[in-house]
Amino acid sequence: MIKVDSLKHTFTIGKKGKENRVEVLKGINFNIESKEIVAIVGKSGSGKSTLLQILAGFLKADSGSIIINNTEIAHFSEKESAAFRMNHFGFVFQNFQLLPGQTVFENIELPLKLKGIRQPVRKKKVQEILKKVGLMEVEDHYPNELSGGQQQRVAIARAMITNPPIILADEPTGSLDSQTEQDILLLIQQLNKNEGITFVIITHDEEVASIANRKLRMSDGFLVGGTKYAF
Repeated sequence: MIKVDSLKHTFTIGKKGKENRVEVLKGINFNIESKEIVAIVGKSGSGKSTLLQILAGFLKADSGSIIINNTEIAHFSEKESAAFRMNHFGFVFQNFQLLPGQTVFENIELPLKLKGIRQPVRKKKVQEILKKVGLMEVEDHYPNELSGGQQQRVAIARAMITNPPIILADEPTGSLDSQTEQDILLLIQQLNKNEGITFVIITHDEEVASIANRKLRMSDGFLVGGTKYAF
C-alpha cells in the first residue's frame, strides 16, 4: 500500500547569507502493507513528523519516491496532492483540531460537504460513524462540552467519514490521561480489525507504539526496525 524509497529532505535555517542546511531525512526506506498498524517512533527532532507531512503531501521531499496504492505522489502539484489526500487519507492530531463553532455532527460531516455529497447521504453516513465510535448521545454537542477522549473520538470519526484506506495519526493520545489513552488505542485497534483501515501512528510513546503490528524507529534522520509484533 505504501512504499517509500530513498526519501531525503533538508530544511534551511538562519538569516539570508548565513543559512545553514539541516538534513532531516537522510534516505528513508520502508513498506507498509494494507490493514497494518505501523508505529513510527522517535524523540522530538528525529524527523518523524516531517516524514508524516511528506507522506500526506503537505511538504515536498528533496528527493526520493513515495508510492501509495500504485501511484507515485512525490512530485505531485499542490492541487494533485490535495485531491489525493481527500480520497486516500484521514488525519488524527494530538490537539484534535475540531471547529469550536460546529457540533459533533457538523465536525464529522465536514469532509463529506467538501466532497459535494448530498445531505441525505451525509446524514446517514455520519450517524453510522457516530454509532461505531460511541458518540450517538453527543451528536448535537459542541467540542467544549466534551471530554478530551470524546473530542478525539470525534476527530477519528471525521478521519473515517470518507472511507479512506489510510489514517495518519500524529501523537493521537498525547494530550489524554492514561485511561482515556487506553480507550482511544482500543478504538484504533477495533477500527483496524473491523474496518480494515491502515494506521500510521507517529509517537514518542512506547505504550502507544505497542498496539502496532510493526514499529519503525526514527533516529537522527534515519529509519530502522520493522519487526513484527504479535498481539
